[in-house]
Amino acid sequence: MTEQKPKNSRSDLDNRISRFRKEQDIAAGRVGHSRSRNNGFGFAVRIGTELVAALVIGVGFGILLDNWLGTKPWLMLLFFLLGAAAGIFNVYRVVQDQGSAIGYKPARRRKSGDK
Repeated sequence: MTEQKPKNSRSDLDNRISRFRKEQDIAAGRVGHSRSRNNGFGFAVRIGTELVAALVIGVGFGILLDNWLGTKPWLMLLFFLLGAAAGIFNVYRVVQDQGSAIGYKPARRRKSGDK
């Protein structure tokens, strides 16, 4: 009779997990099309938006608190600096691709000696 070779269960499991992760990444929007990865203008707009939004929110809160507490211009200056720091941190996260998703870890690359 014919005997079937047993599948390597580990490689089969690895392939199934890889397919599942890829499907989940696509569904969650973490993986873009190759065309969007090369779009430098879109990336620049996102970085600019991150920085400007943090500054606008910081200055806005500072102005509101200054008007409410009568401490013009000190809280606006303080919140401008805090907004600038937050904006720079957001830009750093975008550039380092840390804003993907909470708990998401990219696949580990295998070395030539690993199995």
